[in-house]
Amino acid sequence: MDNIVIQPVLVGGDINCYSVARAYHEAYGVKSIAFGRYALGATKDSNIIDFRIDPRITEEKEFIEVLLKTADELSAPNKKLIIMGCTDEYAELIIDHKDVLKEKYIVPYIDSELKDKLIEKELFYEMCEEKGLDYPKTFIYSKGDKIENFGFNYPVIIKPSDSVLYWQFPFEGMKKAYVAQDEKEFIKITTEIYNGKYDKNLIIQDFIPGDDSHMRVLTCYSDQHGKVKMMCLGHVLLEEHTPKGIGNHAAIITEYDEELMKKFKAFLEDINYTGFSNFDIKYDSRDNTYKVFEINLRQGRSNYYVTSSGNNIAKYVVEDRVYNKELDLKVQKDPFFWHVIPNNVVYKYVKDQALVNKAKSLVSQGKSATSFGYNKDLQGNFKRRWYIFLYNINQMRKFKKYCK
Repeated sequence: MDNIVIQPVLVGGDINCYSVARAYHEAYGVKSIAFGRYALGATKDSNIIDFRIDPRITEEKEFIEVLLKTADELSAPNKKLIIMGCTDEYAELIIDHKDVLKEKYIVPYIDSELKDKLIEKELFYEMCEEKGLDYPKTFIYSKGDKIENFGFNYPVIIKPSDSVLYWQFPFEGMKKAYVAQDEKEFIKITTEIYNGKYDKNLIIQDFIPGDDSHMRVLTCYSDQHGKVKMMCLGHVLLEEHTPKGIGNHAAIITEYDEELMKKFKAFLEDINYTGFSNFDIKYDSRDNTYKVFEINLRQGRSNYYVTSSGNNIAKYVVEDRVYNKELDLKVQKDPFFWHVIPNNVVYKYVKDQALVNKAKSLVSQGKSATSFGYNKDLQGNFKRRWYIFLYNINQMRKFKKYCK
């Protein structure tokens, strides 16, 4: 068993992919192979990633052919190939073709039947209702429906039920989620969405008040037997505020909430979930509840908050799926500060001074990390260091422009 060689094969090119590759490199010293449609700064010129560009990688036939061919090229005695998707679209493709891929890869995912129940938000909310998870008041809106009483007042949130399909048809002014203050704005937004090729339902939700710091993110790992083995809850300090980046976490402090975590553990084990799950949650001060927005069937974009706080995500996959170890449940209790933007941006734009003070305290204690600050990737790598320097300047500009 000691002779086993681990080879991660990742699909995606953003910070999610980089963070997963970093976890594998930290744990096993291995270089990940990654595929994407085009080069992205997050994974470009990295010493820990062999990035391969394929403009057609999102096409099902090409996806399967490339990954199977790559597996054959990498095949060697005692070598274990692990495939992981780093966007919703790629995770879904892996799940949909799990039966083919698992002949050559370790595929730490649920099956397509459960996937179909979870990715459509309206079906997910039905499951939440059944299993006792709180979620925002919701109205399902179909193309062509007349405006009627939603059961809650404006302002309302508008977002696609099938976000993967939605992002496949970009249009000008496209956003991850919209806020409509009144009926006139509601009509304008829904018309813009349906003027494109997206024709599935829209989710209309009660707007939960509160800034970014009311958000929580929960990342879990469930082993191959459907038992939760790791839970890491993050208190979001700040999110991105660009139109397409709304909802992307930029700064997080880990925290412990036993009651909340028990609820989600029971949910995952009840549905026999396997692999990584990632929940977007918001605290509703009106009734003192935490309401879940969605589940991502993969590690989240901000997954390095999990690894850096002491829960290396690569180790969970390898010890469970390669070595078949019986893992103990690890629940993150100690606070840790993760960020993917400069500290001064966090300190300036987080409105809750108590959270700013907590972040500063964790920095002074050495309990903080940023996804890109990996010395083993930066040493002697001028291009990489230059990219991160420009990235940080760009983040300062973005927050100055969009974060009011």
